[in-house]
Amino acid sequence: MIRVEGLCKAFGDTQILDGVTLDVSTGESCVIIGGSGTGKSVLLKCILGLVRPDAGAVLLDGKTFTREGREAFLNRFGMLFQGAALFDSLPIWENVAFRLLRGPLRRPRSEAREIAIEKLRRVGLSPDIADLYPAELSGGMQKRAGLARAIAADPEILFFDEPTTGLDPIMAGVINDLIRGIVSEMGVTALTITHDMGSVRAIADRVALLHAGTMRWRGTVAEMDATADPYVTQFIQGRADGPISALR
Repeated sequence: MIRVEGLCKAFGDTQILDGVTLDVSTGESCVIIGGSGTGKSVLLKCILGLVRPDAGAVLLDGKTFTREGREAFLNRFGMLFQGAALFDSLPIWENVAFRLLRGPLRRPRSEAREIAIEKLRRVGLSPDIADLYPAELSGGMQKRAGLARAIAADPEILFFDEPTTGLDPIMAGVINDLIRGIVSEMGVTALTITHDMGSVRAIADRVALLHAGTMRWRGTVAEMDATADPYVTQFIQGRADGPISALR
């Protein structure tokens, strides 16, 4: 469904992406791992069209999407942001229904609220919190509300940016289980960037290691655990010594 071909991006003299190629099949959950500052977020922004690459292409269903076709592309995806990124001035249900209250996916306000409450239930949140504001929720509840927003419009593609950052191990496990369940239940194509190996093992069908601007390694979780590739083994074991410099 998603193909990245030879993507390159530099900021000034710093080369961030240097010929990245990646395929994500329909219905697959692909997780991109790599250290901080290796270009994971830049790659995601290039796929979304938020950053223009210097070279290469992003294809959806085998076709490049033009600037004119970007809105149609964006209507097909949902995203869970790293910090949940809820709007402080809106109650939770309006956060969840944000895309349903404006733009091409607009629904009547009463219907949008019903959908929001249904999605909140799907991520284990009570309808009682619908009229609360983000500041009144814990970090884990905010993350689940962000996940409810990501699935509110029943997207075909889901993007997850560091979905468990800042959460305790128990809540991280809850989020991972929700993501795995939602991806399977909805049959969506999912692309996640993370450095949390717990998330990788919980939600990945395939794993790709991004290092020095290129995809260093790709494979399944089982292949990741069995590989002798020194970059992969250093990363998953969290060792300071190895080919990946700990001082970047």
